[in-house]
Amino acid sequence: MSASQTLSRGVRMLEIVADSPTNLSIAEIAEKMDVHRSIAYRILRTFEDHRLLTRDESGRIRSASGLAALARSVQRELQNTALPELTKLANELSMTAFLAVWEHDMCTTLISVEPAHSHRAIVHRPGTTHGMDVGAPPVAIMSRYTPAQWAALETGVPYREQVREARVDGYATSENEVIHGVTSIAVPLNTTTTAPAALAVVFATSTVQSSEKIVRALKESAIIISDELG
Repeated sequence: MSASQTLSRGVRMLEIVADSPTNLSIAEIAEKMDVHRSIAYRILRTFEDHRLLTRDESGRIRSASGLAALARSVQRELQNTALPELTKLANELSMTAFLAVWEHDMCTTLISVEPAHSHRAIVHRPGTTHGMDVGAPPVAIMSRYTPAQWAALETGVPYREQVREARVDGYATSENEVIHGVTSIAVPLNTTTTAPAALAVVFATSTVQSSEKIVRALKESAIIISDELG
């Protein structure tokens, strides 16, 4: 097995564990990776040695503390600056607030905060990814660019139809695009010192009648974060 193939399989294992809502067995992970169980087990042992993955009491695989340490180093200044505002948004609006960044052809949730006193909030985990062709955060991120500027970046990602409206309104909304019955509202961060990013919230569509308060709160927090980052 080549070093690059081993590395690719290792990354795939981390992705599977991170994306799973429940802890998986080594057999389940091997099946998802399409490899023999012995290969998956050898990769797991390496990750255990580096505290990236571990096993719970029943032997099922979960993320370990080493992953958290690595995650803290990703866009550290952006995370540290955004966290207080995300916490404020989550608790004031009683919905999950998150920060999404643009990476190549994907939009990735860098950090998220759930409200402290609500059991109805939609769970949206850090590390969640989806294409730039769905959801409100990608539209908000694209709204920082004109069609010509976006084309010049040669991203291979089409300039979405909703972006022009988002540039006028200062925010983007998506409904039923990523998860049925769920709405997301996002505003762009106006900063050049970090990866292109958007501040957003996610909630069950049926729980909100008017988005005016949400949009205003997001815009205010985005200004505070952008001003701090410069």
